[in-house]
Amino acid sequence: MKKIIVAIDGFSSCGKSTMAKDLAHEIKYTYIDTGAMYRAVTLYALRNGFIKGDKSDASDLEKVMTDIAISFQINPSTGFTETYLNGENVEQEIRRMEVANHVSSIAALPFVRASLVEKQRLMSMGKGVVMDGRDIGTVVFPDAELKIFVTATPEVRAQRRLDELDAKGVSASFEEILENIKNRDYQDMTRNVAPLRKADGALVLDNTDMTVSEQKNWLMEQYNRVMDCATKRMSPFSGEG
Repeated sequence: MKKIIVAIDGFSSCGKSTMAKDLAHEIKYTYIDTGAMYRAVTLYALRNGFIKGDKSDASDLEKVMTDIAISFQINPSTGFTETYLNGENVEQEIRRMEVANHVSSIAALPFVRASLVEKQRLMSMGKGVVMDGRDIGTVVFPDAELKIFVTATPEVRAQRRLDELDAKGVSASFEEILENIKNRDYQDMTRNVAPLRKADGALVLDNTDMTVSEQKNWLMEQYNRVMDCATKRMSPFSGEG
C-alpha cells in the first residue's frame, strides 16, 4: 500500500502532538515530534550553560550541535514514542516551563533549524511518517500529501497546557502559561527563519471547541480521503488514461 507523509503544523499547545501520535498509532506510521527535538536542544543548552537569563550563547551551542543526538523510541507499555537526548529519556523534562520559556529563541537560530530539518528529512525517508511542528508543511516537507494547520484561542491552549502539566505533577500557573503561549506565538510568527504560517494547500483545523475524539475522527477522515485519491490514481482500473 502506498505510504504518505502527514505534516501537521500550528500554534503551541493546540494538541498537535496528541493528534499526530494518535493518527500514527492508528495507521501504523512512524511519529516524529519535531517540537520535542527543539525542546531537546533547548534542554541541552540549559544543562550546559548556553542559556543565561533571557540570552543564549549561540556561538558555543553551534560548536556542539554535532554532539546532540536526538532519537525517538516506543515505550512498550504505552505503544507511543518518547524523546531521547544522547541516549537519555527526557520526555518529561523537556515539557517543563523552563524549557518552554526558551525553546522559541533556540528554534529561531538558523544553524539549529538547519541541523534539525536535515535530521527530520533523514528520519522520513521511505515516507509512512506523521510529523508535527511549526514548519513541516512549509519547509521540511512542502510536498507532503496531507498538510494540516491547527489553531485554537490562546486561553483554551493555556488551559490545556495547565491540565497537562497538572497531570504530570508539574507546578505552573494559568497566567504564566498564557503569557508564555502569547510570547511563543509572536516569536514563532515573526522569526526570520521559517516563520510559522499555514502551508500552501494545508487544511485549517480550529479545535477550540473540539474534543480529542472529534479531532481524531476529523483527521482520520482527511487521511482516508487522501489515501482513497492516491489509490484511485494508482489503480489501472480507475478509468484514467
